[in-house]
Amino acid sequence: MSDLMQGFTFPGIRTRVVFGSGTLSRVGEEIEALGRSRALVLSTPPQAEAAGTLAGELGGLSAGTFTEATMHTPIEVTEAAMEAYRTAGADCVVSYGGGSTIGLGKAIATRTGADHVAIPTTYAGSEMTDILGETVDGEKTTRRDASIRPETVIYDVDTTLTLPVEMTVTSSLNAISHGIEALYAEDRNPILSQMAVEAMRVFKRSLHRVTEDPQNRAARTDVLYGAWLCSTALGYVSMALHHKLAHVIGGSFGMPHAETHAILLPHTTGFNAAATAELLAPVAEIFGGSVGGGLWDFAKRAGAPLRLRDLGLSEADLDRAAEIATRAPYPNPRPFDRSDIRNLLQAAWEGARPEGE
Repeated sequence: MSDLMQGFTFPGIRTRVVFGSGTLSRVGEEIEALGRSRALVLSTPPQAEAAGTLAGELGGLSAGTFTEATMHTPIEVTEAAMEAYRTAGADCVVSYGGGSTIGLGKAIATRTGADHVAIPTTYAGSEMTDILGETVDGEKTTRRDASIRPETVIYDVDTTLTLPVEMTVTSSLNAISHGIEALYAEDRNPILSQMAVEAMRVFKRSLHRVTEDPQNRAARTDVLYGAWLCSTALGYVSMALHHKLAHVIGGSFGMPHAETHAILLPHTTGFNAAATAELLAPVAEIFGGSVGGGLWDFAKRAGAPLRLRDLGLSEADLDRAAEIATRAPYPNPRPFDRSDIRNLLQAAWEGARPEGE
């Protein structure tokens, strides 16, 4: 009730969403609805064949493909994609893939004013946001701007049926992290908080069904819906400690994005639970036990990685990571210093179960 008495601002949801099965067939009409006619289709190298197929299906609406999207959106890849965009005479981009590809689409859109149709094939959640993280000289920086937000997002559950179980799990935990930070964001509002809690219920009841039967269309649809809910929450509130640490570990040390989120999540949420017990009460209720411990148990049951050391991060890297993460202040519900962050990272590096939060 206290939040309501203080008032809130709900900015509205500004992106058109097409959700269902077989919706990939509607890409062409969505491009035309935007008044565009020359789409450059983007992907990572492993999804180049799918991107080529999509470009072929677009026919005259396709300006070709660029299939070199890379994790953490390094600036040199963006520059190469920009050249491809100009050479092709494109007037919009279609990103087909996960956060790496959608991030590249955002980087082009914000630089050119191009419209962007995003087709997420994972649950990472970049698609509904105005957030762009880019890596320059080994460090990842993040910014927000209206020009970054895709105009249209097409969710097709069929594109997720072949998503490997390991990536399904880490990508889902990545999505959950968006919902959790939305619950205690300084600019939170009750609409997005309700969406975040609903998303966590969806993941709790359906993720294990997907890991047991990856072709379970109903469970896949459920999880994709949860990912949309979390992505929407991410797109309209500010993130805090968890996302800062994930970007530091990923951008500065080259660690894989979803796996880093998955490992950090119980530790960052458990740390902040000490200052946000009431706001995070639904998380404890859904996942059981303490907030951090419940999330750690859920991640372990799903088969998620639990230790930063297993990603290749050395113990010696933890000091530098803590230093980078505390260089500049940013909103977080619980104050912290470099020692706090170093201790949190040590626990995540070792894979210790958070206790008592």
